[in-house]
Amino acid sequence: MHGLYLLWWVQEKHVPVPIVAAVLAAGDLAIAALEIPTGWLADRCGHRISLLAGSFAQVAGMLFCWRGEGVTGLLTASLFVALGDAFRSGADQALLYRSCVALGREPDFQKIESRSRSMQLGALVALILAGGAIVERWGFGIGWLVETALCTVGLSIAYAMVEPPACGHETSGGAVQSAGAPSSIQRPAIEIGTLLRLAAPASLLGATASAAAFLAQTTGDADPARMTVLVAIITLAEAAGSALAAGLAPGTRAQVICAAFGAVTVVVAIVVPPAFLTTVVTLAFLMGVAHPLRAVAIQRLAADHVRARAASIASACDKACVMVALVAAGTLPRRRS
Repeated sequence: MHGLYLLWWVQEKHVPVPIVAAVLAAGDLAIAALEIPTGWLADRCGHRISLLAGSFAQVAGMLFCWRGEGVTGLLTASLFVALGDAFRSGADQALLYRSCVALGREPDFQKIESRSRSMQLGALVALILAGGAIVERWGFGIGWLVETALCTVGLSIAYAMVEPPACGHETSGGAVQSAGAPSSIQRPAIEIGTLLRLAAPASLLGATASAAAFLAQTTGDADPARMTVLVAIITLAEAAGSALAAGLAPGTRAQVICAAFGAVTVVVAIVVPPAFLTTVVTLAFLMGVAHPLRAVAIQRLAADHVRARAASIASACDKACVMVALVAAGTLPRRRS
């Protein structure tokens, strides 16, 4: 239902577009507020436990999306989804990085992270298209039933995961002595200023891409089939960007280049309105490139006891920027096709 939830809220539930934007922004605000405490819990209690809690909350969120009524029901659904995202955010990257270190494959983290993200998005494209077909043939109710069932499968996968051993012991200065890991990752705990500099380009780019996609999905009277195809194309573009990121150097330079190119495409869309959909797809591609590179840079700088928190702070920056962008997008005048 990823490609149809906006259509569900606006056309089926008859919730005005500005309110939908506000609900989504409230969810992003909740994630931003929960990111750091859930990251702390993940680092303290275990990243697998955090993934389990997030998957459980996701199932509850899907049930409220399906059965909730009015603004209250949709807000509750958004908050459950936010809680699920917050518990999983950071914990997934930390678990993967620690697993790579435990297996002596730390240099492979970038390829695995980028390709896993690309494959995840590629699978999402298939699910988006399938969701559109299910809704067209059997209606939204069956679509939400299948969505909830898939989230339950995700909960089972999280349960089957194994918590890897700690990367190593920490020195008195906070550095991590990682067993079997190359010296390049023996770093002190990441400073907040450094973390925010790493996070900012991808956060701003992601906010712009989210606002553009929101406008594309809520402008005009699109039918489920057209909306599904549009969201599938956007997601596929992001997947292609993540695949490309596997061979790029991590850090801020590539992220800044992506953000700058994204700003240029926005200006082009403003000057040449017919280029808007091309801009939406391009922004998704650039976002797909930037986020895996940032994940690698953060995990290689963070100490072992703050891995999930470091990634969660970056994600909180994402949500704060997206929240502002969605509110702005929701207040723009709409045209009818």
